[in-house]
Amino acid sequence: MTEQSLKDKTAKGLFWGGLSNGIQQLLNLFFGIFLARLLTQEDYGMVGVLSIFSLIASAIQESGFISALANRKEIKHEDYNAVFWFSSLAGLTMYTILFLCAPLIAEFFHTPELVPLARYTFLGFLISSTGVAHSAYLFRTLQVKQRTMASVIGLFLSGTVGVTLAYYGFAYWGIATQSLVYIATTTSCFWYFSPWRPTFHFDLSPLGQMIGFSSKLLITNICHHIHNNLFSLVLGKFYTVSDVGNYNQANKWNAMGHSFIHGMVNSVAQPVLAQVADDKERQLRVFRRMMRFTCFISFPTMLGLSLTAPELITIAITDKWIESAKILQLLCISGAFIPIIGLCSNLVISKGKSNIYMWNTISLVIVQLITALLIYPLGIHTMVIAYVVINIAWLFIWNYFVHREIGYRLIDLLKDLFPYLFITVGIMAITSSATANCTDIYMRFVAKIGMAASLYLIVMWLSGSVTFKESIQYLKKKL
Repeated sequence: MTEQSLKDKTAKGLFWGGLSNGIQQLLNLFFGIFLARLLTQEDYGMVGVLSIFSLIASAIQESGFISALANRKEIKHEDYNAVFWFSSLAGLTMYTILFLCAPLIAEFFHTPELVPLARYTFLGFLISSTGVAHSAYLFRTLQVKQRTMASVIGLFLSGTVGVTLAYYGFAYWGIATQSLVYIATTTSCFWYFSPWRPTFHFDLSPLGQMIGFSSKLLITNICHHIHNNLFSLVLGKFYTVSDVGNYNQANKWNAMGHSFIHGMVNSVAQPVLAQVADDKERQLRVFRRMMRFTCFISFPTMLGLSLTAPELITIAITDKWIESAKILQLLCISGAFIPIIGLCSNLVISKGKSNIYMWNTISLVIVQLITALLIYPLGIHTMVIAYVVINIAWLFIWNYFVHREIGYRLIDLLKDLFPYLFITVGIMAITSSATANCTDIYMRFVAKIGMAASLYLIVMWLSGSVTFKESIQYLKKKL
């Protein structure tokens, strides 16, 4: 594939990935506002403490095979078929185990009501297991548009169901049902958009060629989910369900922000980087362009969200969630670096080094877990600050491994990252100071957004940013 065709394909993927995540986050925002107004911190906390179990089970039933299939040079029907039957059987097995373990989970969190809720919620990964192979097909073939449509349809239907149930007083059962409807809808769409179909030829032998790569991704994904849901676990054990709800609400808004950027880049990063894996210099050029674009989008988006968090939360879901706004401001700082770290991990995966990805993630989880257990008596905010600092510091560890693979030096990272970070921090500081005396919450919210966005665009234009110019040119072509 030529440099220009790869560039066009990447740009198209980024466009659809950005559109996908933009629409998804808007729908999440729309339905999330209604749900947060109708439900309580305790409702969110009830579902929140179960998230880690559902996500780990989902990781086991997927077992890293989506990325493994994307990285194979050649692929046959038998490969997809083996993944389909493995995932389906793994989903059934995990559901049976967790169904039986539901009383133990409820006892751990001292909440008997979790028994029926857990057994209901865990149906999600049983359903999703049947769509892993079809999702892998769409991912490998860069059918981002189809994956976008699946997500959008799923979010619209599930959001409608969730809000309706919450309105009629179903509390946390409404959140659980919303999740199940989303999973069922997206899985059905994957089947519809993918031309591949399973057969009853039960042969798992093709997995042997992928297991070395995928098993490391499996362990990594489990650790990744533990890392992302660590606070729900620790807070659920040592604090109240209400505290879990406040943290989960903050984390949800933070995730909506960084998932937009991460999802956009991630939709094309690994397949594109894998396609140029045999040309180290070309891969380095592609990687640096992606890095600059990620920084260009991520820092203003996430630090802007941190700046406006108190006003946004109060206006959108009322001041009953103001404690979550304080947590959100901190989480957004590390959220700004998550897409950047994700790009580094995709590079490592594209080089077939899933072992590095695995051990790096395991190490991060161990450090975060030990830190959380040591300092939890100091309060939630102290725990979150430590979490943020460790996450940002880990970027430099990722950079070490990227440098080993493609020669991406620390100085290259700083050159790609710091201009956007420095400019964004400066603009946010100026905006915060300029709007500090504005007493009207609505005016202050609008003023912060308008001033920060205008200053950022002006500075990008005056500085002659290549990434900014290329983004404008591509948007003009699409409009």
